[in-house]
Amino acid sequence: MPSPWHEHPKLQGRLDADYPDDLQVIVHDGGPYTANSRPELVWVRITGCQGIIFSGVLLNKPDQVQNVSQGSEILFVVPEGGQYPLQVTTKYLQERPSWRLLMPCKKCGLTELFDPPSDLLATSFPNLSADSLSHGFTFTTRCGSCGEGLVVRLKRTNWPWSQKEGGQ
Repeated sequence: MPSPWHEHPKLQGRLDADYPDDLQVIVHDGGPYTANSRPELVWVRITGCQGIIFSGVLLNKPDQVQNVSQGSEILFVVPEGGQYPLQVTTKYLQERPSWRLLMPCKKCGLTELFDPPSDLLATSFPNLSADSLSHGFTFTTRCGSCGEGLVVRLKRTNWPWSQKEGGQ
């Protein structure tokens, strides 16, 4: 009996007939502003799917990435643009509805960030107040995959981190 992800539209054309639960996923310690290591492409065995969020286990050991290792369970999404699925965190997924890229990366086409916006704001704008965010906020960051510039628009005025962390 096939698993639910075998028919998932986001995975069509990505799964091998001989290894239908395995695919390559970009893993990372964060994007260019929050991590010192470069992202890596590793093999992941899919273990579950909830809507557009997938879970899986790393099948090989990353060379540089420190936050995951062979056998680690991860979450990942398949971006609308970009060549490979991308590892995400629970924090990233919680913040995902509160922002959007104004356009995909011009160089590689990626349509997701490597970091939650609250981490990017804390790193890039440490003195930003919650009042500054009350009418929305647009900022630039770098694509975690290729380093090209991206424009991010925060689209909610009541972000989960703005009350707890003093606007960060």
